[in-house]
Amino acid sequence: MASPRRRALTSPALAAFGRQFRRYRERAGLSQARVGQRTNKTASFVSQVESGKKRCKREFVEIMDPELRAGGVLLNLYDDLAKDDGRLGVPTWFDWPEVEAEANVLTWWEHTIIPGLLQKERYARAFLGTDEKVAARMSRQEILTRDVPAPTTLLAFVSENALTTLTGSPEIMREQLEHLIVMSELPNVTIQVVVHDDGVPAATGGAFILATMNDRSEVAYLETTVRGITTEDENDLTGLAQALRTLGSKALPATMSREMIRKVIETKWT
Repeated sequence: MASPRRRALTSPALAAFGRQFRRYRERAGLSQARVGQRTNKTASFVSQVESGKKRCKREFVEIMDPELRAGGVLLNLYDDLAKDDGRLGVPTWFDWPEVEAEANVLTWWEHTIIPGLLQKERYARAFLGTDEKVAARMSRQEILTRDVPAPTTLLAFVSENALTTLTGSPEIMREQLEHLIVMSELPNVTIQVVVHDDGVPAATGGAFILATMNDRSEVAYLETTVRGITTEDENDLTGLAQALRTLGSKALPATMSREMIRKVIETKWT
């Protein structure tokens, strides 16, 4: 039986605000104890704010924003946080790559392109364009091969369409698909192909990533026609869990998926 889903013990939005607050505090050279003195709080309270375990009041931010020379940034972030209140997806400043790096397991569905963590540089460049964006994407991939902390486990459901649609050039596609085979042989990476005639893409909507954290809480990133949305809403997570069950029942097993990728390389990109 699958482990019961837990609500996040730490709100992703609060954690993101806390990280921003900590960066400004450290840049200003202030200790948590000093912040506590300025706000009539304890150093432990400040630590909990920075770790996302406790929500501070606006007065706290009103005191510290000028003290940390944040120029109103922390106040704006706090107001965004209060406005969203965790129900409509976290604010636009929320840093998904940090959640990605801290996740224990990532389950990823892509129906048009290869998942970002599995992209080769030339393939990624066809979508991202700039050196800065490509470098950032390549850097994020280190979570799959790092030694400490333990590498993230990735289960990637990839549409057959992503394997057969030309991106860049046949040479780039061949290099990319060969890379998928190499990555699929890592003990922490599973790649399963979803073929067209299963009808799964229409049933699951847009691309999404489900991050399962060490405490078994979950956060999801969804692609929409307008923008990406990060959410921990229980209804959203339940819908995505159902989509993943559908994908799991329809996708080819890992070994057969590798064989299919090899076949696409030989018949289409060689």
